[in-house]
Amino acid sequence: MISSLASAQQQVSTTDWKPVEQALGKSGSMQPGDVYKVSFPRSDLKVTAAGVELKPALALGSWVAFKRMGDMAVVMGDLVLAENEVTPVLSKLQQGGVETTALHNHVLNESPRVMYMHIHAMGDPITIAKAIHDALALTKTPFAASASTATAEIGIDTRQIDQIMGQSGKVNGGVYQFSIARADEITDIMGDHKMAIPPAMGLAQAINFQPTGAGKAAITGDFVLLASEVTPVMKALRENGIDVTAVHSHMLTENPRLFFMHFWANDDALKLARGLRGALDKVNVVRKT
Repeated sequence: MISSLASAQQQVSTTDWKPVEQALGKSGSMQPGDVYKVSFPRSDLKVTAAGVELKPALALGSWVAFKRMGDMAVVMGDLVLAENEVTPVLSKLQQGGVETTALHNHVLNESPRVMYMHIHAMGDPITIAKAIHDALALTKTPFAASASTATAEIGIDTRQIDQIMGQSGKVNGGVYQFSIARADEITDIMGDHKMAIPPAMGLAQAINFQPTGAGKAAITGDFVLLASEVTPVMKALRENGIDVTAVHSHMLTENPRLFFMHFWANDDALKLARGLRGALDKVNVVRKT
């Protein structure tokens, strides 16, 4: 019988994640919803899409997120992989008990080709972390801490973009990023239990602006959508000159069923912000008050 895990879940903001860090080979940080998230920017990859060299924070950021579930943890993530890394990584993850729930593109016309592998696991967090480490060790993913490149001024009017979007973004690695949660609860089946999945585990709208000069920016990311929202969002994007580059699932047993719509454009940043806002208005997200 499916039951809620609310009584079993603990406040883990002070939990010692050091053994998980050691097993992964990299440290992370706590996110809202008691989620421990570790990022692996693919700074080793030099990828160009539609004439734009992608910064890792724009579209080349692998990540894994852990959330305590009683004595165990649920883990989700998204691994950015070169084509020749896909099969070795998938096989190694399977050996370690980590499921691959999706494998696909996020952008178009990129060179070299990049694939995105979404993963899921439930069990002992240290064992899962070791399995993910061993899989990533088969790639050229850097494990060293990334150099900080945060700056308040990146060449686009972020204050006006915030006003247009009706949300607050932040600079990360030379990219202006928005992470916008859905207003409804998303659950997933974890063994015999039903668990609410926090937005920090990959369920927030991700919208990224990478400045490309003269007030322009390349944008990419994904909208997290119910079936009824897919067509309205797609229509709003295309009416504003924003390409839809992929529509697909990232998970297997979530409720309600979600679709992830990836997009791309390189144009005036404020114009693109208005187009993205038009699409965002079609989605049931948490509005900034």
